Amino acid sequence: MQIKVPVRIKRLPHGHGLPLPEYATSGAAGMDVVSAEQLILRPAMRHAVSTGFAVALPPGYEMQVRPRSGLALKHGITVANSPGTVDADYRGEVKVILVNLSDDNFTIQRGDRIAQLVVSPVTLASWAEVDELDDTARGEGGFGSTGGHAGLT
Repeated sequence: MQIKVPVRIKRLPHGHGLPLPEYATSGAAGMDVVSAEQLILRPAMRHAVSTGFAVALPPGYEMQVRPRSGLALKHGITVANSPGTVDADYRGEVKVILVNLSDDNFTIQRGDRIAQLVVSPVTLASWAEVDELDDTARGEGGFGSTGGHAGLT
């Protein structure tokens, strides 16, 4: 069962004429979001791309900004802080921090799909400080300690 969460959205002046974020298919978890500006993203360059809107998420929710898999695979374009988080109390313009990991310039046109947005419930932690933690089979084994790749040492 899918739950629909009401999210208020404000179109900013430079966002007029652009589609609001939308699900491409009935089974999509993320909504496609488009650029409200035109730019050239040079190799290794980062840019906070305007979307032309702001949102008011309900308390207890966040909006995650995630890369589009096609842009990442075909062009080396990804979200630098993936997943980015838009908090429920943020009211500024939603921007997408894109980075070009390729060796080629990448042109973004106004209206190009640049990322996905996923609205998710937030679970808040309540710290319980203790003197000792319970033992587990993994223990203090860190990065790569569980194996899974022949090249790990």
